[in-house]
Amino acid sequence: MDHVTTIDDSISADRALRLIRRGSTLHWEGDFQNAKQLLAALGRRLPAPRGGTFHDRRRHQAERVRVLNSLLVPLIDHRITLRRAPDVRTACRETYGAPDGERWVPLRELLGVIGAHQLRLRGVYVPALGERIHPHYSVFAPTRSEYADLVAECPLPAGKTAFDVGTGTGLLAAILSRRGIRQVVATDNNPRAVACARENLERLRVNATIVETDLFPPGRADLIVCNPPWIPAAPATVLDQAVYDEDGRMLRAFLGTVREHLAPGGEVWLILSDLAERLGLRERGELSRMIRSDGLRVAGRADAVPRHRRARDGETTSLWRLRSSAFVSTIGG
Repeated sequence: MDHVTTIDDSISADRALRLIRRGSTLHWEGDFQNAKQLLAALGRRLPAPRGGTFHDRRRHQAERVRVLNSLLVPLIDHRITLRRAPDVRTACRETYGAPDGERWVPLRELLGVIGAHQLRLRGVYVPALGERIHPHYSVFAPTRSEYADLVAECPLPAGKTAFDVGTGTGLLAAILSRRGIRQVVATDNNPRAVACARENLERLRVNATIVETDLFPPGRADLIVCNPPWIPAAPATVLDQAVYDEDGRMLRAFLGTVREHLAPGGEVWLILSDLAERLGLRERGELSRMIRSDGLRVAGRADAVPRHRRARDGETTSLWRLRSSAFVSTIGG
């Protein structure tokens, strides 16, 4: 077990880093704003990795997170008991639930909770919807919205029903409903996402059903949409789970069973970035082979270039239009 060391404003960042590297967890009892400065100073002493493989960079990032999460601050019933501390009760209630007495929380995590609360309040404007979406803590925020543009612009197949599998904030369900699909069912296995989607769809006055389940709801749909996590690697934190899908498990499960939930003549829209290929985590052509091996064919593909500042050069986001088939398509191979 880590040794707990109580520290305050008198400590230097270099000494704090030495204590952490010797196995100490630091309990801060000084000024809250000074704790933030110490955290920033620790971060500057942990340079970002240069070069190496994706997994090398992930290991480096994991160690960085471990070090930074070793600086803890006290919470009592969601109140920070430090000088010059903000009121974080609402933010903590949204993330942690009902107050539960005294606890020590990593300052880095708490700042993330505060930031998530602020983003939830102001929301993210999505041009394809013409409205703001309000993400909850740990639910993927649509700060890069090219995937929403693809869903808003792709020609709809015939039919009146749609499933949005892994709905997250409910954004794609809202777009499908606004496009005129009469019956939209959105699913997610994350209770936070289910609550987030329900809140967003109610605010937007969208008529859609939200179901907490793994992948598919009961029945069949004319259109099944899925925007799974794009990176087939293990999530390191709860915040990673919206982006990381270990070994591509969700993607493989979705493709392997989607035909059982597709109405005759229906269509599947699979939305993926080629980020996994660019990171060397999936071979070029592997996705097409997975599609064919699961009894699907590619009816078409629409591509978009991400506009987000963190997108990689040359990265492409694609909407794959899939249909059930006994033959192999040559599109997108």
